[in-house]
Amino acid sequence: MTITNFSIEYDAINSRNIFTNGDTINGRIIVEVSKETKVQSLVFIAQGKARVRWTEHYGQYHTHVYWADEKYYDVKHHILRESRQDGSEIIGKGRHVFPFSFQIPDRKIPSSFKSCIGKIVHKVKAELKQSMKLTKKTKTHFTFVSKADMDIPGLLDPQYGSKDKSVKVFGSGNISMDIQTKRMGYKQGRDLKVMAEISNQSSRSVKPKFILYEKQSFFAQGRRRVSTNEILKEKVEAVEPSRKETVTKVITIPRELPPSILNCSIIKLEYRLKVILDVKLASDPEIKLPIVILPERPAEKQLPPSAGVGFETFGSQNQAAWNMVPQPQATLGALDPPPPYGAYPNYPSFTDYSK
Repeated sequence: MTITNFSIEYDAINSRNIFTNGDTINGRIIVEVSKETKVQSLVFIAQGKARVRWTEHYGQYHTHVYWADEKYYDVKHHILRESRQDGSEIIGKGRHVFPFSFQIPDRKIPSSFKSCIGKIVHKVKAELKQSMKLTKKTKTHFTFVSKADMDIPGLLDPQYGSKDKSVKVFGSGNISMDIQTKRMGYKQGRDLKVMAEISNQSSRSVKPKFILYEKQSFFAQGRRRVSTNEILKEKVEAVEPSRKETVTKVITIPRELPPSILNCSIIKLEYRLKVILDVKLASDPEIKLPIVILPERPAEKQLPPSAGVGFETFGSQNQAAWNMVPQPQATLGALDPPPPYGAYPNYPSFTDYSK
């Protein structure tokens, strides 16, 4: 095999290796050849796109596949072009490093996301073409987390909810609750304070439960697929019969929880706070309030480029790198992102179609 190594890599710009809107990604394409080799072209590509796909069964024999794609950017840089009369360029034996520099568009783009139904991916890749041979391809994903969108309607507004219930079976009386949160938007790692006014004018005790859960929605060809997943659950002491109490519960948003995704038309990641009054031998009244998880700003820390960054093209270390000289790295925006791409969460099977 003439080409013994064809790979692409990039430099991290912070300790979590996370990128955001407007950041510049610097890296290199590596080509190692065992002997002098003709190359038609070498192309760098950066892409951000979303895709959803699922299958639904109708009856015993009929199935239908629903799918949709959405693209956010698709950038190409020609590193080696056809320059000789025979449509090829010659690279010498050895290791060749071709630097690249790419700036992520500074506009609203959804964050990296992955599940068994849909995904949002951001990646850099390279394609190497040779005459009469299959095109060689290499790629690597990078984790992108969008900057906090402070223009979401109602983000800083208090949220309210109320519920009344009559107890008729194995008891009597009325139960009511009023729920309030200070606002709808919370950053990762911050505290969510919930105030619940509970009036238990019944013969049964009631136990409040506070549940934070996520709602994943996927859209394709006029259809929607929905799944919910519980993040955490908190309980407090029961409210006894003929009592009225104000219960305050502080829930810490997990720092590793992915931010809400509300700017993608085919995938949405939303959060809800659900407050339930657990009444034995009766249906439980509940209230749901919307919660928007915003990315936290990390400490800005730049990392040096990887050792040995440079280029060795056509056997000369002094030759220009085809107008792909790395640009100064951009500082990090306002994000403290989730774990590396694809690491969180382990989603359950998609069988829950509730809202």
